[in-house]
Amino acid sequence: MPTPPVSALVAQMGEGPAPLYARVKQMIIQQIDNGSWPPHHRVPSESELVSQLGFSRMTINRALRELTAEGLLVRMQGVGTFVAEPKGRSALFEVNNIADEIAARGHQHSCQVIVLTEEAAGSERALALDMREGQRVFHSLIVHFENGVPVQIEDRYVNAAIAPEYLKQDFTRQTPYAYLSQVAPLTEGEHVVEAILAEPEECRLLQIERGEPCLLIRRRTWSGRQPVTAARLIHPGSRHRLEGRFSK
Repeated sequence: MPTPPVSALVAQMGEGPAPLYARVKQMIIQQIDNGSWPPHHRVPSESELVSQLGFSRMTINRALRELTAEGLLVRMQGVGTFVAEPKGRSALFEVNNIADEIAARGHQHSCQVIVLTEEAAGSERALALDMREGQRVFHSLIVHFENGVPVQIEDRYVNAAIAPEYLKQDFTRQTPYAYLSQVAPLTEGEHVVEAILAEPEECRLLQIERGEPCLLIRRRTWSGRQPVTAARLIHPGSRHRLEGRFSK
C-alpha cells in the first residue's frame, strides 16, 4: 500500500489545540513508528514540507530541530535530513570493541583512518601515559561508521614502547582496540564522560551541523601497571547513548 502524501497525513490529524510545530512533529513520529519512514529514509526538505503543508519555514524548522535533538532524525550538512537509526549503545563501565558493538546490532562497521603517525609526547600526553615529555607516542585518528553513517571519532595516543608495531597495522581491517587487546591485554580502564559541542573539523568528520551536542568519553587503559593508551571518543549525541547497571 503506498504511503499517503505528507499533506494528507497532517489533514487526518485535524486542527486540535496543539501548536503547528507539534503537529508536524507528531506526523513525522507517526511515519517513523508505523514503519513508513524506516531508518535512513530521507525526510522531505524544509522547502518541500513548507510547500506540502502550507506552514511557515520557522514552524517546519522548529519541528525538525526538536526531532533531531531528541534523536529521531539526523541532519547531515549539505546532504539532507534522515530518519535516525535507534541509538547505538555502549556500556558505561566496560571497554568494548566498537566493531563488535555495531555487529551485535546487526549492522556493518567500517572506518576511515585520518591520522596514523609518530609524535613526541607533550606535557598533557606524557602525564596521561605516565612518561617523560618528548618520549615517542603513536597517534591515530579514526572515524567509525555504522551502516555508512559516522558514529564515532576515535582520537587515540598509544605508548610506543608497549605497542611498537602499532603504525604497521591496517586499522580498516581490525580496530585499534582489537590489536591492542592482543599485544597489551587490558587490565584496567578509566572513563570520564562529558557533554561537548564539537569543533568545526569534528563536525565535518561526523557529518553533523555546527552546534550539535556530542558525547565525549575520555578513556585511559592499562595493561598491568603500565598505561597503554589515552583516547578521546566523540559521538554525536543524536546517534549514541551510554547505559550502565549497578547494585547497592
